[in-house]
Amino acid sequence: MKICDLFKQKTVCSFEIFPPKPTTPIQTVYDTLEALKDLSPDYISVTYGAGGSQSKRTVEIASLIKNKYGVEPLAHLTALYQTEEGVLEFAGELKQNGIENVLALRGDRAPDMEPSGVFRYASELAAFLKKNTDLNIVGAGYPEGHFECESLEKDTYYLARKIEAGVTHINTQLFFDNSDFYSFIERIRKAGITVPVQAGIMPIVKKQQIDRIISLSGAKVPAPLARILAKYSDNPDALYSAGIAYATAQIVDLLSQGVDGIHLYIMNRPDVARKLKENISTLF
Repeated sequence: MKICDLFKQKTVCSFEIFPPKPTTPIQTVYDTLEALKDLSPDYISVTYGAGGSQSKRTVEIASLIKNKYGVEPLAHLTALYQTEEGVLEFAGELKQNGIENVLALRGDRAPDMEPSGVFRYASELAAFLKKNTDLNIVGAGYPEGHFECESLEKDTYYLARKIEAGVTHINTQLFFDNSDFYSFIERIRKAGITVPVQAGIMPIVKKQQIDRIISLSGAKVPAPLARILAKYSDNPDALYSAGIAYATAQIVDLLSQGVDGIHLYIMNRPDVARKLKENISTLF
Protein backbone atom coordinates (compact mmCIF):
# COMPACT_ATOMS: atom_id res chain seq x y z
CA MET A 1 0.00 0.00 0.00
CA LYS A 2 1.21 3.48 -0.80
CA ILE A 3 1.39 5.53 2.40
CA CYS A 4 -0.14 8.58 0.71
CA ASP A 5 -3.46 6.69 0.58
CA LEU A 6 -3.54 6.33 4.37
CA PHE A 7 -4.12 10.05 4.84
CA LYS A 8 -7.39 9.78 2.91
CA GLN A 9 -8.67 7.43 5.61
CA LYS A 10 -7.39 8.58 9.01
CA THR A 11 -4.96 10.50 11.16
CA VAL A 12 -1.72 8.56 10.65
CA CYS A 13 0.60 7.34 13.42
CA SER A 14 3.99 5.86 12.54
CA PHE A 15 7.26 4.85 14.19
CA GLU A 16 10.85 5.32 13.07
CA ILE A 17 13.59 2.79 13.78
CA PHE A 18 17.18 2.45 12.62
CA PRO A 19 19.36 -0.52 11.66
CA PRO A 20 21.88 -1.49 14.33
CA LYS A 21 25.55 -0.74 13.75
CA PRO A 22 27.39 -3.35 11.65
CA THR A 23 29.11 -4.59 14.81
CA THR A 24 25.74 -5.16 16.53
CA PRO A 25 23.66 -8.29 15.81
CA ILE A 26 20.68 -7.69 13.54
CA GLN A 27 18.64 -9.63 16.09
CA THR A 28 18.43 -6.49 18.22
CA VAL A 29 16.15 -4.78 15.72
CA TYR A 30 14.20 -8.01 15.22
CA ASP A 31 13.48 -7.94 18.94
CA THR A 32 12.35 -4.33 18.62
CA LEU A 33 9.92 -5.19 15.82
CA GLU A 34 8.56 -8.15 17.75
CA ALA A 35 7.80 -5.82 20.65
CA LEU A 36 6.17 -3.24 18.36
CA LYS A 37 3.93 -5.58 16.39
CA ASP A 38 0.86 -5.28 18.62
CA LEU A 39 0.95 -1.46 18.77
CA SER A 40 -0.60 -1.23 15.29
CA PRO A 41 1.43 1.57 13.71
CA ASP A 42 0.20 2.64 10.30
CA TYR A 43 3.74 2.25 9.01
CA ILE A 44 7.32 1.98 10.25
CA SER A 45 10.17 3.90 8.66
CA VAL A 46 13.73 2.57 8.54
CA THR A 47 16.74 4.89 8.35
CA TYR A 48 19.58 4.47 5.88
CA GLY A 49 22.89 5.43 7.54
CA ALA A 50 25.45 8.06 6.57
CA GLY A 51 26.60 7.58 2.99
CA GLY A 52 24.37 4.54 2.62
CA SER A 53 26.52 2.52 5.00
CA GLN A 54 23.61 0.32 6.08
CA SER A 55 21.56 0.13 2.90
CA LYS A 56 21.43 -3.68 2.88
CA ARG A 57 20.13 -3.72 6.42
CA THR A 58 17.56 -1.06 5.54
CA VAL A 59 16.10 -3.32 2.85
CA GLU A 60 16.32 -6.41 5.06
CA ILE A 61 14.48 -4.72 7.93
CA ALA A 62 11.91 -3.09 5.67
CA SER A 63 11.21 -6.49 4.10
CA LEU A 64 10.73 -8.03 7.53
CA ILE A 65 8.29 -5.27 8.52
CA LYS A 66 6.27 -5.85 5.36
CA ASN A 67 6.42 -9.59 4.90
CA LYS A 68 6.49 -10.92 8.46
CA TYR A 69 4.55 -8.31 10.40
CA GLY A 70 2.20 -7.05 7.70
CA VAL A 71 2.98 -3.37 8.37
CA GLU A 72 3.86 -0.93 5.60
CA PRO A 73 7.54 0.04 5.67
CA LEU A 74 9.08 3.32 4.59
CA ALA A 75 12.68 2.80 3.49
CA HIS A 76 14.99 5.83 3.71
CA LEU A 77 17.32 6.66 0.83
CA THR A 78 19.93 9.42 0.93
CA ALA A 79 21.12 11.34 -2.12
CA LEU A 80 24.60 12.79 -1.63
CA TYR A 81 26.69 9.67 -2.19
CA GLN A 82 24.45 7.90 -4.69
CA THR A 83 24.90 7.11 -8.36
CA GLU A 84 21.97 6.59 -10.70
CA GLU A 85 22.87 2.90 -10.91
CA GLY A 86 22.94 2.62 -7.13
CA VAL A 87 19.51 4.22 -6.77
CA LEU A 88 18.03 1.92 -9.38
CA GLU A 89 19.57 -1.10 -7.68
CA PHE A 90 18.13 -0.04 -4.32
CA ALA A 91 14.72 0.60 -5.88
CA GLY A 92 14.84 -2.83 -7.51
CA GLU A 93 15.57 -4.49 -4.18
CA LEU A 94 12.62 -2.69 -2.63
CA LYS A 95 10.34 -3.85 -5.45
CA GLN A 96 11.53 -7.47 -5.12
CA ASN A 97 10.49 -7.36 -1.46
CA GLY A 98 7.10 -5.76 -2.09
CA ILE A 99 8.09 -2.39 -0.64
CA GLU A 100 6.27 0.57 -2.20
CA ASN A 101 7.43 3.59 -0.17
CA VAL A 102 10.72 5.47 0.04
CA LEU A 103 11.80 8.59 1.94
CA ALA A 104 14.04 10.67 -0.33
CA LEU A 105 16.61 12.63 1.70
CA ARG A 106 19.71 14.63 0.89
CA GLY A 107 21.47 12.90 3.78
CA ASP A 108 24.08 14.02 6.27
CA ARG A 109 27.59 14.72 5.09
CA ALA A 110 30.09 11.99 5.99
CA PRO A 111 33.48 13.54 6.87
CA ASP A 112 35.46 10.72 5.27
CA MET A 113 33.49 10.51 2.01
CA GLU A 114 33.22 12.65 -1.10
CA PRO A 115 29.71 13.24 -2.50
CA SER A 116 29.14 11.67 -5.90
CA GLY A 117 27.89 14.93 -7.39
CA VAL A 118 25.00 13.13 -9.09
CA PHE A 119 22.27 14.10 -6.63
CA ARG A 120 22.93 17.30 -4.70
CA TYR A 121 19.49 17.70 -3.18
CA ALA A 122 16.60 15.52 -2.05
CA SER A 123 14.44 17.07 -4.79
CA GLU A 124 16.82 15.75 -7.46
CA LEU A 125 16.67 12.26 -5.97
CA ALA A 126 12.87 12.47 -5.75
CA ALA A 127 12.60 13.53 -9.40
CA PHE A 128 14.81 10.63 -10.51
CA LEU A 129 12.76 8.14 -8.47
CA LYS A 130 9.51 9.55 -9.86
CA LYS A 131 10.76 9.21 -13.44
CA ASN A 132 12.31 5.76 -13.13
CA THR A 133 10.24 3.86 -10.52
CA ASP A 134 6.67 3.49 -9.31
CA LEU A 135 7.61 4.05 -5.67
CA ASN A 136 5.59 6.40 -3.49
CA ILE A 137 7.99 9.17 -2.47
CA VAL A 138 7.99 10.86 0.94
CA GLY A 139 10.02 13.95 1.86
CA ALA A 140 11.36 15.67 4.97
CA GLY A 141 10.32 19.07 6.30
CA TYR A 142 11.92 21.31 8.90
CA PRO A 143 9.59 23.32 11.16
CA GLU A 144 12.47 25.50 12.36
CA GLY A 145 14.14 25.53 8.95
CA HIS A 146 17.03 23.32 7.87
CA PHE A 147 20.13 24.32 9.80
CA GLU A 148 22.09 24.85 6.57
CA CYS A 149 19.42 27.01 4.94
CA GLU A 150 19.84 30.78 5.09
CA SER A 151 16.16 31.66 5.62
CA LEU A 152 12.73 30.17 6.22
CA GLU A 153 11.64 31.54 2.84
CA LYS A 154 14.40 29.60 1.09
CA ASP A 155 13.57 26.52 3.12
CA THR A 156 9.96 26.74 1.95
CA TYR A 157 11.14 27.17 -1.65
CA TYR A 158 13.22 24.00 -1.47
CA LEU A 159 10.32 22.10 0.09
CA ALA A 160 8.10 23.18 -2.81
CA ARG A 161 10.72 21.81 -5.21
CA LYS A 162 10.42 18.42 -3.50
CA ILE A 163 6.65 18.41 -3.97
CA GLU A 164 7.03 19.35 -7.63
CA ALA A 165 9.50 16.46 -7.99
CA GLY A 166 6.91 13.94 -6.80
CA VAL A 167 6.86 13.89 -2.99
CA THR A 168 3.36 12.95 -1.75
CA HIS A 169 3.63 13.72 1.96
CA ILE A 170 6.04 15.28 4.44
CA ASN A 171 7.54 13.94 7.66
CA THR A 172 8.98 16.71 9.78
CA GLN A 173 12.20 16.87 11.71
CA LEU A 174 11.66 16.54 15.45
CA PHE A 175 10.66 19.68 17.32
CA PHE A 176 9.85 20.51 20.93
CA ASP A 177 7.74 23.65 20.53
CA ASN A 178 4.42 23.13 18.76
CA SER A 179 4.24 26.80 17.83
CA ASP A 180 7.15 26.17 15.44
CA PHE A 181 5.13 23.44 13.75
CA TYR A 182 2.04 25.61 13.42
CA SER A 183 4.10 28.44 11.94
CA PHE A 184 5.63 25.94 9.50
CA ILE A 185 2.21 24.71 8.40
CA GLU A 186 0.94 28.26 7.91
CA ARG A 187 4.04 29.16 5.91
CA ILE A 188 3.96 26.19 3.54
CA ARG A 189 0.18 26.33 3.00
CA LYS A 190 0.50 29.98 1.99
CA ALA A 191 3.16 28.85 -0.48
CA GLY A 192 0.68 26.43 -2.06
CA ILE A 193 2.03 23.21 -0.52
CA THR A 194 -1.05 21.10 0.20
CA VAL A 195 0.31 17.57 0.80
CA PRO A 196 -0.26 15.92 4.19
CA VAL A 197 2.31 16.69 6.90
CA GLN A 198 3.20 14.41 9.80
CA ALA A 199 4.62 16.00 12.93
CA GLY A 200 7.87 14.42 14.12
CA ILE A 201 7.95 13.87 17.88
CA MET A 202 10.81 12.49 19.96
CA PRO A 203 10.47 12.08 23.72
CA ILE A 204 13.65 12.86 25.65
CA VAL A 205 13.89 9.96 28.10
CA LYS A 206 17.65 9.67 28.71
CA LYS A 207 20.26 12.22 29.69
CA GLN A 208 22.57 11.01 26.91
CA GLN A 209 19.98 12.01 24.32
CA ILE A 210 19.90 15.66 25.19
CA ASP A 211 23.07 17.14 23.73
CA ARG A 212 23.38 14.65 20.87
CA ILE A 213 19.84 14.96 19.58
CA ILE A 214 19.75 18.71 19.87
CA SER A 215 23.11 19.11 18.13
CA LEU A 216 22.12 16.79 15.27
CA SER A 217 18.65 18.21 14.72
CA GLY A 218 19.25 21.86 15.50
CA ALA A 219 15.96 21.88 17.42
CA LYS A 220 15.65 24.57 20.04
CA VAL A 221 14.73 23.73 23.62
CA PRO A 222 11.76 25.79 24.85
CA ALA A 223 11.69 26.94 28.47
CA PRO A 224 9.24 24.29 29.77
CA LEU A 225 11.42 21.47 28.42
CA ALA A 226 14.60 23.17 29.64
CA ARG A 227 13.16 23.22 33.16
CA ILE A 228 12.36 19.51 32.94
CA LEU A 229 15.90 18.71 31.78
CA ALA A 230 17.45 20.87 34.49
CA LYS A 231 15.35 19.34 37.25
CA TYR A 232 15.43 15.67 36.28
CA SER A 233 18.58 15.09 34.21
CA ASP A 234 20.28 13.32 37.15
CA ASN A 235 17.22 11.23 38.00
CA PRO A 236 16.78 8.65 35.20
CA ASP A 237 13.34 7.41 36.27
CA ALA A 238 11.96 10.91 36.73
CA LEU A 239 13.42 12.09 33.40
CA TYR A 240 11.87 9.11 31.64
CA SER A 241 8.42 9.87 33.04
CA ALA A 242 8.73 13.60 32.44
CA GLY A 243 9.96 13.08 28.87
CA ILE A 244 7.01 10.82 28.07
CA ALA A 245 4.63 13.33 29.65
CA TYR A 246 6.08 16.24 27.65
CA ALA A 247 5.85 14.34 24.35
CA THR A 248 2.30 13.22 25.19
CA ALA A 249 1.26 16.82 25.81
CA GLN A 250 2.74 17.82 22.44
CA ILE A 251 0.81 15.07 20.67
CA VAL A 252 -2.49 15.84 22.40
CA ASP A 253 -2.19 19.48 21.37
CA LEU A 254 -1.29 18.58 17.78
CA LEU A 255 -4.20 16.17 17.46
CA SER A 256 -6.60 18.75 18.87
CA GLN A 257 -5.49 21.11 16.10
CA GLY A 258 -6.21 18.54 13.39
CA VAL A 259 -2.69 17.45 12.46
CA ASP A 260 -2.50 15.02 9.53
CA GLY A 261 -0.38 12.55 11.49
CA ILE A 262 2.22 11.90 14.15
CA HIS A 263 5.62 10.36 13.39
CA LEU A 264 7.32 9.02 16.52
CA TYR A 265 11.11 8.89 16.70
CA ILE A 266 11.32 6.06 19.20
CA MET A 267 15.09 5.36 19.01
CA ASN A 268 14.47 1.58 18.82
CA ARG A 269 12.77 1.76 22.22
CA PRO A 270 9.52 -0.25 22.10
CA ASP A 271 8.85 0.68 25.73
CA VAL A 272 8.74 4.35 24.71
CA ALA A 273 6.42 3.58 21.80
CA ARG A 274 4.13 1.57 24.07
CA LYS A 275 3.92 4.30 26.71
CA LEU A 276 3.06 6.94 24.14
CA LYS A 277 0.52 4.77 22.35
CA GLU A 278 -1.17 3.96 25.65
CA ASN A 279 -1.40 7.66 26.45
CA ILE A 280 -2.91 8.68 23.11
CA SER A 281 -4.70 5.52 21.94
CA THR A 282 -8.20 6.94 22.42
CA LEU A 283 -7.37 10.11 20.46
CA PHE A 284 -6.91 8.47 17.05
